[in-house]
Amino acid sequence: MGDSVTDSKVTKTSTSGNSGLGFRSFMRWLWGQLTSMRTALILLFLLALAAIPGSVVPQSAQSVVKVSDFAANHPTLDRICRPLGMYHVYTSVWFSAIYLLLFISLIGCIVPRIVSHAKALRRQPPRVPARLDRLAAHASMTTSASAAEVSQRAQQWLTSHRYRFVVDDDGSLRAEAGRHRETGNLVFHIFLVFVLVGVGWNTLWGFKGTSVVVEGQGFSNSITQYDEFKAGAMVDTDNLTPFSMKLRKFVVSFETGTVQRGAARSFDATVDLTMGGKTQTRDLQVNHPLRIGSTKVHLLGHGYAADVVVRDGDGKVAYSGPVVFLPQDANFKSVGVIKAPDARPDRLAFQGFFLPTGAITAGGPTSLFPDALNPQLYLTAWYGKPTVETGVPSNIYTLDTTGLTQVTNGKDKARFVLSPGQRYKLPDGKGSIQFNGWQRWAKIQVSQNPGLPLTFLSVVLSVAGLCVSLFSRSRRVWVRTIPGDDGLRVEIGGLDRSDSRSGAVDDVNSLLAALHGDSMSGDVGEEHS
Repeated sequence: MGDSVTDSKVTKTSTSGNSGLGFRSFMRWLWGQLTSMRTALILLFLLALAAIPGSVVPQSAQSVVKVSDFAANHPTLDRICRPLGMYHVYTSVWFSAIYLLLFISLIGCIVPRIVSHAKALRRQPPRVPARLDRLAAHASMTTSASAAEVSQRAQQWLTSHRYRFVVDDDGSLRAEAGRHRETGNLVFHIFLVFVLVGVGWNTLWGFKGTSVVVEGQGFSNSITQYDEFKAGAMVDTDNLTPFSMKLRKFVVSFETGTVQRGAARSFDATVDLTMGGKTQTRDLQVNHPLRIGSTKVHLLGHGYAADVVVRDGDGKVAYSGPVVFLPQDANFKSVGVIKAPDARPDRLAFQGFFLPTGAITAGGPTSLFPDALNPQLYLTAWYGKPTVETGVPSNIYTLDTTGLTQVTNGKDKARFVLSPGQRYKLPDGKGSIQFNGWQRWAKIQVSQNPGLPLTFLSVVLSVAGLCVSLFSRSRRVWVRTIPGDDGLRVEIGGLDRSDSRSGAVDDVNSLLAALHGDSMSGDVGEEHS
């Protein structure tokens, strides 16, 4: 019985030991799989694949209104997209997991290679092989010159061809070139990691917003002033860079000749920039942004705003001011909506076109030139019962006709054209609209990209490392001298460390030619594949 108990204890101890060893082996295998190049490529592909929904499905960081519209129009897809985080792809758990795994995979792959390469750089070239004639590239020759003379000529050639060499005690030389092929490869992968760091930095701490500013109006860097705003998860939208600006004047010039007629030749915005309690006049041009600390203000586009006054059926002003119209073609035929939700007894709305150089053609109203040579408003009118404000944001550039009826003249829909200074009275005393004139507007983009310099520098350095890796020829050359009765026998061997190159053969032949002199005669050995 005692022996049985002892055996049982031994068996349990052995099983426990195997279990611990198995876990460590599994974790070592798992780490090896994660840090393999195959896994890195798979994760890179998955990252690109995971980014596709972010460009197909509306993102809440870009436009909450578009997300709401998408959910309302596609209720079935909404039940799938919402739990999967499709409305915030780039900050979702699954996208972040792929990103972090790729990050870890690259680092785990690079660090051991850096250590190994650092040791390789300190190592001397390997000793001369016993049989140089078995190398892929080799040559031999017999000369009457001394071993010292042959060694001196060989060292001169190796130095001129950027070889690192060592002279052994027996006079033989061992040389190596292209060691930095692996250095370039490592630089490429190291700064590829920094590219990911820069992109992540931008994604978390960067923001980009756009706003349309009409001449004479202003903009302050507050979240409520943006038409569209996209920010990273770490951006504090309550503490944006404090500044404000007023669009004093916007000047545009167009080509009036026959060649490229109507093309914009220049557009320049003059703004009053206020920051730190001080105001200064600045010029804002395309590709020349204003820099306010780490924030940039870019000029993206321009268009026209119609200055109108809408009066309701009671004769009161229901709306007054400029209304932005969005360009639709090169001649700035622009579409827009004028809304007067506070009009009484019926709310009013108008939709149509602003035509800088207006004309009515067989195809309908159009603009013949992008400059405001004959500005016109071509509109239709709508009316309906007042509605209760819900606080839900709506698109100011589109008209939801739910609950509205189009104004008619008898049986026909009321369509009318206004020039500056003209007014149109709606039938049945529903109100009127007056076109006072026009102003230009400019679309600005305010952005902050803290990781952009790191990303740009990393891309440049990674490409430079890739070029070094691609154009460096990693090869070795050995030279041995053997005294003989008929003279000094010189043997040269070369080895390419990349199967796709044949530089060692050329170097062996070139070295042989450098060693060959008037008192030397030689024969080149056969090259073996």
